[in-house]
Amino acid sequence: MLLWLAAWLGEHVRAFNVFNYVTLRAVMAALTSLTISLLLGPWVIRKLTELKVGQAVRSDGPQTHLVKAGTPTMGGSLILMSIGVTTLLWSDLTNKYVWLLLAVLFGTGALGFYDDWRKVVYKDPHGVSAKFKMLWQSTIAIGAGLFLILTAKLPESTSFIVPFFKHVVYPLGAIGFCVLTYFVIVGTSNAVNLTDGLDGLAALPVVLVAAGLAIFAYIA
Repeated sequence: MLLWLAAWLGEHVRAFNVFNYVTLRAVMAALTSLTISLLLGPWVIRKLTELKVGQAVRSDGPQTHLVKAGTPTMGGSLILMSIGVTTLLWSDLTNKYVWLLLAVLFGTGALGFYDDWRKVVYKDPHGVSAKFKMLWQSTIAIGAGLFLILTAKLPESTSFIVPFFKHVVYPLGAIGFCVLTYFVIVGTSNAVNLTDGLDGLAALPVVLVAAGLAIFAYIA
């Protein structure tokens, strides 16, 4: 959104053309997301606490976790809001991959919200069933794979390029690429969920992985 505004202002004031640089927008996006989190974080936590949106702890888990029952949950809504607002402000909205990533993000985020909602409203520590979760994740993953296949304009778009070996390319075809997309999205979603647990242990791994992906995305 701001890129469009900067492009229009750049026709009159050349200084605004600096927003065309990905580096600047990446830094500004990080700062914007951080600002949103810092400003709204305390308010969101207070509201969740007031609404008694607390974590239901499974009785078959470690007994030491039982004292953590009632810990505010649904904090992912703050993360989704920060990413969503920041992306809409600073990204190139003509890029189809931006919209695909937002669709996958909010699609899986909706699943997490519904899972927490069941735990809070129905006091069910198990949340949604494994079958429902896999069905929802599979639908999102296959949909994303089909979108990428149907909108691909070059054979390389559906090929597997081995990292650090740009001349080593494996053409996957439509089915192979869809399978790869499925394992990446479903596998990542469940890996984060298993790592996270009650104490938010996925935070540091996510930061490290996100930083690595950011570097690859910037170079690409």
